Amino acid sequence: MEHAPQKALRERGAHGRNRAHGPTAHGAIDACYSTRAGPRTLRGLKHLLIIYHSQSGKTATMAHAVRRGAMHPEIESVDVRMRAAADADPRDLFWCDAVIFATPENFGYMAGAMKDFFDRTFYPCQGRLSGIPYAVVVGAGNDGTGALAALRRIVRGFPLRESQEPIVCSGPPGEDVLARCEELGATMAAGLEIGMF
Repeated sequence: MEHAPQKALRERGAHGRNRAHGPTAHGAIDACYSTRAGPRTLRGLKHLLIIYHSQSGKTATMAHAVRRGAMHPEIESVDVRMRAAADADPRDLFWCDAVIFATPENFGYMAGAMKDFFDRTFYPCQGRLSGIPYAVVVGAGNDGTGALAALRRIVRGFPLRESQEPIVCSGPPGEDVLARCEELGATMAAGLEIGMF
């Protein structure tokens, strides 16, 4: 059975190259950008945002796998931005056409840095994001349900629209989990490119 990103990539039939850019005007060292415009102008690009927090490195590993998938070489017209939750702000949300949140589960809740991001962006962004699609990755300490439920409650108020099944990982992320994260990134990026979302 053909996976969603493979189907989306086949349908759009693009063959492009990636090139990554480093830190930007936001000043965050971990801000990651990829431009696939090639000879095209930036005006035609779609924008995928990855917001993450990680203390132990587990969720960062998963978020970077999402980014690898989103930067699939056949996806040439989606720009990818990766930002730590502590450094992200409303401008990032206004920039994006879709967003993926990656958070640890701490004491049955999302990370404090992710909650702080929502606290800082909720009122400036409320009602101004036109139901953009989102997905969630959770590096769980328990079963991830508490973090996932809390995040969903908050983003409904923006409002954002959940477009993919969440990925919840209890324990160290193995190859299977990282493959799912890559697939999530590829699915979101390819979906943006072909107008699925």
